[in-house]
Amino acid sequence: MRYGAMFGPNITFLGIPECDYSDSKSYQDADVVIIGAPFDGGTSYRSGARLGPSAIRATDYLPHDGSRPHLATRMDALKDIVVKDAGDVEMYSGDVTKSCDALEKVVEKIAKDKKIPFILGGDHTVTWPNATGVAKAIGWGKIAVLHFDAHADTGDIAFGSLVGHGQPMRRLIESGAVKGNKFFQIGLRGYWPPEDILKWMAKQEMRSY
Repeated sequence: MRYGAMFGPNITFLGIPECDYSDSKSYQDADVVIIGAPFDGGTSYRSGARLGPSAIRATDYLPHDGSRPHLATRMDALKDIVVKDAGDVEMYSGDVTKSCDALEKVVEKIAKDKKIPFILGGDHTVTWPNATGVAKAIGWGKIAVLHFDAHADTGDIAFGSLVGHGQPMRRLIESGAVKGNKFFQIGLRGYWPPEDILKWMAKQEMRSY
């Protein structure tokens, strides 16, 4: 059964057809399946990222005259491929492990069905179950991550936890889901990471630009 939206109105992205991530037949004709991950249990400071999926879906009901098709390629992503919205994966307040497990299983299922899972977050913690799910479907250690961020998210233990928004890339490497030399990080800047973590990243052969 399609869960719909955990927060806000039960609408789909850009009004595209809905589907049920638990029923492969409902998206068998799709190329891309969108799912929401309304989770911010891994944030260290301000909450609110749980509202991300609903905000993205609602905002994209604004007029889009001129934005389709793409100016250079002339591709219309909603006509040239089939995209469906499976709603939000149910998250569990206060239970990071259960929430991540639920998301990982859905992503793995969609990827095993030969569809592209497109996830709307959610704080950066969700990168860990998302990429883990894809790795389980495609091949452990065989996927690459192109990461656009101001920070590397390669922290170790923070606030007494191994799982949080500043640690998913480290957890992926340590688990073997993604090899360090298959990480490409773009936009890193500012005061973080500190020297010891930079040395760890270099040892893993991570690359940043």
